Amino acid sequence: MLNLTKLIVFCLAAFVAVGPAMAQDAGSDAGGFSLTPVAALGAGLAIIGAGLGIGRIGGQAVEGMARQPEAAGKIQTAMIISAALIEGATFFGLIICLLSK
Repeated sequence: MLNLTKLIVFCLAAFVAVGPAMAQDAGSDAGGFSLTPVAALGAGLAIIGAGLGIGRIGGQAVEGMARQPEAAGKIQTAMIISAALIEGATFFGLIICLLSK
């Protein structure tokens, strides 16, 4: 319950901080690039999801290696491939969020 409260407080703080960050005009020194709050939220959620997924993969892989040291090579290979696939999907989602207007 405490983690949920911390998450809610963090999200509210992030929403409050977005307003001043987006106060700049899109044409001044932005090079024609403007990040909408919805795109920023989508990009943030994509990064948070990827971080949680890769962290869970890494933790479970280390736990599996500790239980079966003889299978450490296969577990490590599968972990790296899974992390790379998650990272690729995250970059795709991040680019889609940043390019959408």
